[in-house]
Amino acid sequence: MDVAALKRHCRSLPGSVEELHAPPANILVYAVGGKRFAYFKTSEPERWRFSVKVSPERFLELTDQPGIKPARWLGHHRWVTVVDVSSVPSAYLTELVAWSYRHAFARLTRRQRADIGEPVL
Repeated sequence: MDVAALKRHCRSLPGSVEELHAPPANILVYAVGGKRFAYFKTSEPERWRFSVKVSPERFLELTDQPGIKPARWLGHHRWVTVVDVSSVPSAYLTELVAWSYRHAFARLTRRQRADIGEPVL
């Protein structure tokens, strides 16, 4: 999966909103109901590095793999950064995005969840 396909996938999730944050942040954020579930870095030298929140168990598993490291500012909150998305299998990336999305969705109010509708992932 390339960057464009992963961005399309993140946008396709129910209630997903894409927002570009200009300098100094330089990130393209994907959120549901105001809760972030994924983002891309948009400036050099880290352009198109992809970050997603993961479970505590997956955090240790993933950060032991080459090309995946704790996210720069959010690593202590169990966010990981995939340095090159094309080096990770598509199914694995969509699984990581799905978990992060479900985690963010679960943190919404009951009303917000009802307005968006229950996601089928």
